Amino acid sequence: MKHYPFIIFYLFCNVFIYAFHGSIWVYLAGFLAFSFVVVWGSFDITLGYFVNSITHKRTKINEVALTFDDGPTEFTPKFLDLLKEHQVKATFFCIGKQIEKYPETFQRIITEGHTIGNHTLSHSNNTGFLSASKMTEEIEKCDEIILKTGQIKTDWYRPPFGVTNPSIAKAIKRTHKKSIGWNVRSLDTVTEDEKKIYKKVTKGLKKGSIILLHDTSEKTYNVLVDLLLFLKEKKYSTFTVDSINKIK
Repeated sequence: MKHYPFIIFYLFCNVFIYAFHGSIWVYLAGFLAFSFVVVWGSFDITLGYFVNSITHKRTKINEVALTFDDGPTEFTPKFLDLLKEHQVKATFFCIGKQIEKYPETFQRIITEGHTIGNHTLSHSNNTGFLSASKMTEEIEKCDEIILKTGQIKTDWYRPPFGVTNPSIAKAIKRTHKKSIGWNVRSLDTVTEDEKKIYKKVTKGLKKGSIILLHDTSEKTYNVLVDLLLFLKEKKYSTFTVDSINKIK
C-alpha cells in the first residue's frame, strides 16, 4: 500500500498541532484534514491507499486496455459485435446477478476471447459500508456464478465504484484476487454528453492506460465506435488485464 504520502501528512499534522500548543481548534483542524485524506484515499483507486490495484501497464509501446463494468446487459451484444468487427479484445468486469440475467451473453463474452473479471454479486450501493465477511461473500458468490455459467475461474476483481477500505482489502486478500483499477475514467455513467465522454477518454490516454467504460448504455456504445477509430488512427493496440503479470 502506498501510504508514505499519507504518513508524511499525518506527521506534518502532529508537528503543526505541537507548534500551536495543542489548541482544541488546531486538534479539530488536524482531525478534519486527516479524515479528508482518508476519505480521498478510499474513493481514489489510483492512490492505492488501502488496496494496491493495477491502474496501468508499464509498456513502451502504444497499447491500452478497454475495460467494461456492470454487465452483461441488453447492450452488451452490440459492444461485442463492434469489438469483433475491429478484432479487439477487452476485459469485462461482470456482476453476478447480471450474469444470471444474461447467461448467453456472458458465455459469448468468453467464447469470443475476452477476459472476465469479478465485479461482486450485486454491486451494492452500500459497498463502502459492508463488513469484510459480507464483501468476501459478495466476491465468492460472484465467483460461483462465473464458474457455473462460464466454466471458468478469474483472478481479477474490480471494486464497485472504485471504493476501497480495510474491509474490502481483507476480502480481496481472503479471496486471493488481484484488484484492477484504471487511470482513465470516462464518467460515462454520470455524463450524458457523448462528446464530453469521448474527449475525457482520449485526452487522458497514454501508453499502458486502463480505460474504464460501462457496457450499459447506447451512449457508451456510440463513444466506443469513435474511440476504436481513434485508437486505429493513432496506432494504438489493445491488451487485456491478464497480460499484466504482476501488480505495479
